[in-house]
Amino acid sequence: MLNAFLDKGYEFQTLEEFIHKPSAKVAILRHDVDRLPVSSLNTAKLENALGIRGTYYFRIVKHSNHPRIIEEVAALGHEIGYHYEDLTLSNGIFEQAILSFEANLTYFRTFYPVKTICMHGSPVSKWDNRDLWKKYSYRDYGIMAEPYFDLNFDEMLYLTDTGRRWNGDKSSVRDKILNKRYNDLKKGLKTSDNILQAISGDELPGKLMVTVHPQRWTDQVVPWLKEYFVQAFKNRIKQMIFVR
Repeated sequence: MLNAFLDKGYEFQTLEEFIHKPSAKVAILRHDVDRLPVSSLNTAKLENALGIRGTYYFRIVKHSNHPRIIEEVAALGHEIGYHYEDLTLSNGIFEQAILSFEANLTYFRTFYPVKTICMHGSPVSKWDNRDLWKKYSYRDYGIMAEPYFDLNFDEMLYLTDTGRRWNGDKSSVRDKILNKRYNDLKKGLKTSDNILQAISGDELPGKLMVTVHPQRWTDQVVPWLKEYFVQAFKNRIKQMIFVR
């Protein structure tokens, strides 16, 4: 898929690069490191071999926060950002959440001069982590961008593998963008093969954000099957209980 984008003249940018100077034909490559950080190191190496830089958002929890891997991903030239969930971890106590955010941001800045952040969806939580910014401003902490606030999705297609499908809005609680302009296009982009066909046929717009969760991507049979069945179960539960 990465090669298909490159062959069609797309430039991959980190979010930080895009905010500074967006390319005319661009795919912002975002990675949410929710768990299994070694999978993120694998994708970081693959992208580096292709001359591609992406943005990797690490959580503070042990499932994601692996110092050696964060260092290696940064050393490969990728942007490191904070995948924040402080409002959830603080059980909705805003004063505690902002202190947590500040401390965690300081921690991740020991690996990289973090300039962008992105919320973790926390689908089973009643708290939307983005609500922290209804009371505070991330710009006070030297943050230039949070994609859900600072990208114009009226002019950009958003593709994410949340729910283990590319058009999984019905299986996503918070990681989705409502954009009528691209609704019909997204309906046909369920699988990676669908995306490859759309790239080949010049059906995609000139600006995209592509979000991947690297733990979903593997060529090993047992982990692949585990991810397949576990995510199918999660999707069903989210559709019945959380998604409206």
